Amino acid sequence: MSDFVILVDSMGNQMGTCEKMEAHKKGLLHLAFSLVVIKRTQRGFQHLLQRRAINKYHSGGKWSNACCSHPRQNEPLSHAVKRRAYEELGLKELSSLEYLGAFQYKEALDNELTEHEFDHVFLHIADDQSMEFSLNPDEVSHVEWVGEDELEQALFHSPDKFTAWFSALFKLVKSKRETCGVI
Repeated sequence: MSDFVILVDSMGNQMGTCEKMEAHKKGLLHLAFSLVVIKRTQRGFQHLLQRRAINKYHSGGKWSNACCSHPRQNEPLSHAVKRRAYEELGLKELSSLEYLGAFQYKEALDNELTEHEFDHVFLHIADDQSMEFSLNPDEVSHVEWVGEDELEQALFHSPDKFTAWFSALFKLVKSKRETCGVI
């Protein structure tokens, strides 16, 4: 059974569906979501990063935010976020899910694919208890908590180690956190 994505216009209005690989080959604008997980520590903020499985259809082996994917037809975005966080990371509970807004990007990827997404961003603030992961090896090879300053340096010095969308996503989340007092 093929996966389908929801095609949207530049305002995020649904326009129909398309088979996922075809949408990525043609660079069609489609609906997506990104989950960012952060926690406050004595040294500042840490972001949960995942290293994408090497066999992913694009961006294999690159570091990215906690989870990102596409909702199914008629699936509320918050449900899609929770579903994929469980499917990729084994996270059973995302009690504090906050919507931060959306942004649009278009980036050329490996394997002659293009990611062109209207990306809705969600934030989960992890509490003091450690999160338990059960990684799906087809999706994720590794997770790591990375300090915000260290992450900024890595994005500056080694941007090719990260997914094409991650830098813009990181800047959006950091800006919202600093200007809106998200945490």
